[in-house]
Amino acid sequence: MARNDDNKMSREEAGRMGGEATSKNHDKDFYQEIGEKGGEATSRNHDKDFYQEIGQKGGEARGNNGNNGNGGNSGGDGKMSREEAGRKGGEARARQRDRN
Repeated sequence: MARNDDNKMSREEAGRMGGEATSKNHDKDFYQEIGEKGGEATSRNHDKDFYQEIGQKGGEARGNNGNNGNGGNSGGDGKMSREEAGRKGGEARARQRDRN
């Protein structure tokens, strides 16, 4: 168990233990519900630019994890790069948010 200088449980350890206890007490539906609520709150608090930015970052991160080094797209195969997919996903989410 991680302890700090005062021989007290660290925040990291307390968080891990709390997460484990929560996972034992709740099912998939619980996590889906809190995820949906969090997504709705985020949608109310952020604008189109926020979703475009996180979509772009997500696409770039996914692209950097690809095996071929060019955003996950191997070239003239007609497939969208991961970066482009992330950007488009962010734009689509922003449009959906604007409609609601």
